[in-house]
Amino acid sequence: MPLRTLVVEDDPFMRELLEVLAASRGHDVVACDNTAEALDQYRRMSPSLVLLDWMMAGMDGLELCRRMRRLPQGETTVILVVTARDQPEDLKAVLEAGADDYVTKPIDPELMGIRLAIAERGVAQRIQRRAAQGDLEQAMTRLEQNNRDLLTILDGLGVGTVLTDAEGKVTFLSQGARDMVAPSGRRPPAGGHWSALFRSAGKAVRDIEAAIRMPVRERHRVPATLQDPARPPRSLEVEVHDDPREPGRKILAIYDLTELHVLRRKLGERGRFGRLVGKSAGMEQVFRLIDDVARVDTTVLIEGDTGTGKELVARSIHESSNRRHGPFVAVNCAGLTDSLLASQLFGHRRGAFTGAIEDREGFFEAASGGTVFLDEIGDIPMNVQTSLLRVLQEREIIRVGDARPRRIDVRVIAATHRDLGEEVARQRFRADLLYRIRVARIRIPLLRERREDIPLLARTFLEELRAETGERVDAIGGDALGSLLAHDWPGNVRELRSAIEFALIRCRGSVIQAEDLPPELSPVPSSPRAAGIAPVQDELSRIREALMRTGGNRAAAARLLGWSRATFYRRLARYKDRLGEER
Repeated sequence: MPLRTLVVEDDPFMRELLEVLAASRGHDVVACDNTAEALDQYRRMSPSLVLLDWMMAGMDGLELCRRMRRLPQGETTVILVVTARDQPEDLKAVLEAGADDYVTKPIDPELMGIRLAIAERGVAQRIQRRAAQGDLEQAMTRLEQNNRDLLTILDGLGVGTVLTDAEGKVTFLSQGARDMVAPSGRRPPAGGHWSALFRSAGKAVRDIEAAIRMPVRERHRVPATLQDPARPPRSLEVEVHDDPREPGRKILAIYDLTELHVLRRKLGERGRFGRLVGKSAGMEQVFRLIDDVARVDTTVLIEGDTGTGKELVARSIHESSNRRHGPFVAVNCAGLTDSLLASQLFGHRRGAFTGAIEDREGFFEAASGGTVFLDEIGDIPMNVQTSLLRVLQEREIIRVGDARPRRIDVRVIAATHRDLGEEVARQRFRADLLYRIRVARIRIPLLRERREDIPLLARTFLEELRAETGERVDAIGGDALGSLLAHDWPGNVRELRSAIEFALIRCRGSVIQAEDLPPELSPVPSSPRAAGIAPVQDELSRIREALMRTGGNRAAAARLLGWSRATFYRRLARYKDRLGEER
């Protein structure tokens, strides 16, 4: 029987999109463009699923949700709120109104497909629960007539059922319960205490004990995740009922939600590609390109400003490719002399230059079967560019001081923050080398071009740094998040991570506030219109401040600004005269 679905959306395009997505999954769809008509339709059709827009004329979506929940059929419906709002307080408001979940606009069809799969699973769980409860009620009515009939019915229910005596010893365990709670290859002990069934679920045992002691009206389902080394974790919920014949005896109804949790975990993985994080259109394009180029063995050029994550993109390509079991060798080409860079890349022969006391292989040989990542390839000297071009054309290298060519089997990924086309025009980069490395290209957007990713990135960095440092900081406050969104981020993602690390160290509570952030971050804008506009930063002033705060330690100052050391030294050289005058 098709799933009855009610779509409530006043935007014609969005309403049609939701109708099409639901119908494509076999739903029987009815659509309304206003909440008054939707409430009447809801009373008549009693849909299993409602897709509901929040911002509607007249009665808004949340009020409609509350009214639906007050109707007799209200507790049987799964309700998804669709909205452009995406703040923690919005999710709280949605859940308090009685909705099961919410989806943010603009709608991603693939993402919506996962949401609909979760909703369908929720509908199936409710149907199963109602059927099981109905069977359970019938079984309880017949309990006095025939205890044997009761056991037969309980054993056939779709939920797991455990009956205990007044001391908590198990008197009956349905086959469904055995499948859910018994460790693989073993049967649960007969006559043991019920807590032994959930021993691997940790604190869930205490929560179930608390539910047993509670009055009936105050009980709630208890989540329990069972850990078994021989099979994946099982996500369960346990519901406690009194035996109607004798309240001291208990009935534990067990629901298996493992499949639903797997779907939610897939949903949580959206917005990530390896260690890369982002849900913006720009990053979705980067993820698609990584997936495309990983399937072939061609040379790739990654373009992006300092701190945007070029090496992470290169590693993601390598780890998604057929070369993922081979080495990934990263080379920073900036700031190295001609001879040193050539030696590092191609290796050298003993006696090739002063200090060459033995034969040594270079990075290309060390990366055999894997990937060489040439970071800041735009900084390679012209004579090394010539040697590199030969490597790409002939797939062989010649060590410095040697005459014998050596075959190599590597993939080359290059990256630069420079405009290599402009470098070619200025005769600082070989045009033929550019055409060899730019077979495929990926441009990483600046962080200020994808501000919608800042909350997700900030939370990700907070979790990583909290795990590294052991600091007990749980969240980022709204004022701090406003400052993060308003900042211009000249150091891009690297600068954002440094800012979160700074705030984590400085924070004295459990929530990062605006005053915990580095002082160079812009204040929260005074109006929503200004929220996307950050003030122009004085780069020289920021360098001065970083050096002052680190006592002149240049490496520490670079980290504080979210720049690489090479970038910091380049920009330091740019202001060398002005900084010298201050001394």
